[in-house]
Amino acid sequence: MRFVKLAALLVASAVLSACALMNREPTTTAGLQQAVADTERAFARSMAERNHAVFTSFLSEEAVFFSGAQVLRGKQQVAAAWKRFYEGPNAPFSWQPEQVEVLQSGSLALSSGPVRDAQGKLIATFSSVWRQEAPGVWRIIFDKGNEVCDCPTR
Repeated sequence: MRFVKLAALLVASAVLSACALMNREPTTTAGLQQAVADTERAFARSMAERNHAVFTSFLSEEAVFFSGAQVLRGKQQVAAAWKRFYEGPNAPFSWQPEQVEVLQSGSLALSSGPVRDAQGKLIATFSSVWRQEAPGVWRIIFDKGNEVCDCPTR
């Protein structure tokens, strides 16, 4: 009987240790970069899946989005302005992270990459600043898109 109790205790301890390791937040730069890239992909997936509520969940209360000459300030204003992009059955554009950098402190990150129209044509690039607001919770605080120039190369 003692052996069964000891074995059960050892198994339970091993399971709890494994769970703790799986749920631990990344602490290396590479791990943090991957976490931010995954967050950016989930953010972009909200557009593909036409889910404005999920889009809004990634916005910091202090979010600032540059929208042409206009600056959108705060989660509510950004969410309201972006709602139009979620109304049709098809996403008008898509984006994905190409580069991600994270401060060594793990508090802020920058992601950037291409923006494509519904047909897949490159139309812009984006740069987003993410803040870790709680362990493992990244929210976007700044976002700016830049049109692609058909300028001749040097």
